[in-house]
Amino acid sequence: MSRIGKQLITIPQGVNISINEAQLEVSGAKGRLTQPLLSGLSIEEKDNQILVSRNNNEAVSRSNHGLMRTLIANMVEGVSQGYSKKLEVIGVGYRVSIQGNTLKLALGFSHDVDFTLPEGISAQVEQNVITINGIDKQQVGQVASEIRELRKPEPYKGKGIRYQNEYIIRKSGKSGKEK
Repeated sequence: MSRIGKQLITIPQGVNISINEAQLEVSGAKGRLTQPLLSGLSIEEKDNQILVSRNNNEAVSRSNHGLMRTLIANMVEGVSQGYSKKLEVIGVGYRVSIQGNTLKLALGFSHDVDFTLPEGISAQVEQNVITINGIDKQQVGQVASEIRELRKPEPYKGKGIRYQNEYIIRKSGKSGKEK
């Protein structure tokens, strides 16, 4: 049996869950999320806890067991607390500002880069640190990844956009051989 899949999910105060035949809906203080249910699994709610179990022992059901439990746990945490990722913009002349739901990034190109935030995602900018907030863990990670792709950190000077506390392996550059 899946080690992750057999763990119970505790439902915090203020989070409501409704289970239909086709999808699961989780709503809380921060918002509402839905997830289609995977076949071969059954979901039960009792005593403010959710249990995900398999209907059969097929390979597809076994592989989806832990996945479905983790998706539900992420939804419950998202609607109650939310998720955030921090990105650092490092480089001389690299700047970030926010105007409405658009990030304006000066990243050393001949033009500024405008990044429009999708619905359900908000951002805050303090100096050169971008904080991405949202209730959907997958969407927060995807948006942070897309922003990082605009100017990946380079290995010589470390300039670019990186996750906070991300370690960049630095290269020494030219060795300067003598003749």
